[in-house]
Amino acid sequence: MSVGAEKEITFKTSELIISKTDLQGKLTYANRTFMRVANYSELDLLGQNHNIIRHPSMPRGVFYGLWSTLKSGREFFGFIKNYTYDKDYYWVFANVTPDVVNGKITGYYSVRRSPPKQAIANIEKIYLQMLEQEKTVDRSQASEFSWNWLMDTILNEHQQSYEEFVLSLYKQHR
Repeated sequence: MSVGAEKEITFKTSELIISKTDLQGKLTYANRTFMRVANYSELDLLGQNHNIIRHPSMPRGVFYGLWSTLKSGREFFGFIKNYTYDKDYYWVFANVTPDVVNGKITGYYSVRRSPPKQAIANIEKIYLQMLEQEKTVDRSQASEFSWNWLMDTILNEHQQSYEEFVLSLYKQHR
């Protein structure tokens, strides 16, 4: 299937996509909404790395920021474009948090919501710029480079942190 043939899969704003992973990002839980929207069975998902649904048009820098944030023990918010089993796509507004048991991080818990269309239109422009930034440096440095570019750009243009920016983008357009 060519990229041009992809169609967007949507889900209700009242629905939540929920998943849990271990420390390496392997799925240990997926709710029915996740399975329905991504068009995977539970058997297809459990034990697989969460990046099984990563859409190739996403800047690598977003995932660099996600993992850097989580490994520091903080929660991450972001707009993420995902692949379905049959190579269609769906956007989410994700909140990923460390799953802490007895003071120790044992995995990660993710709750994703249907994002506002205008927020996606805004973030897609920024992600295209991140992808361009990633092309200007060696692949091994591209993720960190574009993440730092994103943080600097948001701070300079909006006088906000990344987290403040994405939360305001979500709230402004919902």
